[in-house]
Amino acid sequence: MRNYTIDELKNEFKKLNYEFPQFHLVGIRSKANKPNEFDDLIAVINNNEINWYTCTTNPGTHWLLNLLNPKGAALLKPGQYLNTWQLGLHQGKYQALTQCKNVTVFRDGDKDNIAEETKVTQTGMFGINIHRANEKLVSKLIDRWSAGCQVLNNPQQFNELLTKCKQSGLKQFTYTLLNEF
Repeated sequence: MRNYTIDELKNEFKKLNYEFPQFHLVGIRSKANKPNEFDDLIAVINNNEINWYTCTTNPGTHWLLNLLNPKGAALLKPGQYLNTWQLGLHQGKYQALTQCKNVTVFRDGDKDNIAEETKVTQTGMFGINIHRANEKLVSKLIDRWSAGCQVLNNPQQFNELLTKCKQSGLKQFTYTLLNEF
């Protein structure tokens, strides 16, 4: 998957009638949808500067096969979530961007290893955080790192993203998830 330019994103946002804040995060869900692989992207946009990082927007195979919710594994529905994340602790352990307002997720309950958009959706507070995988190493597989969160596989890139969020001076952060276009 390629990194999009600011102009390409602005055009896509305009088509979708989304806001384009000065500082925000954008996720791109890959069409490839490779099971258990970090094949998606997340960007920090600050004015006209954009930094892209590798991530997953899908739950890992472990949680697709071992459901935490009887309705299915959580898969964040593409859309714009205004001021829906804030600095906080992921699972009470380390600083991350934590969900602070309702989001909508698809519930994938077919127990195969492919994350899929389904007809079953649910809106609420699910702990869909933006966090890292391994603390020290670049992770190759999603596995247990995501049960629906947006997860960066490179801890250095995650720390850079978090630093940019802190430097923004904002208390809450907008995240827009798009399907690859």
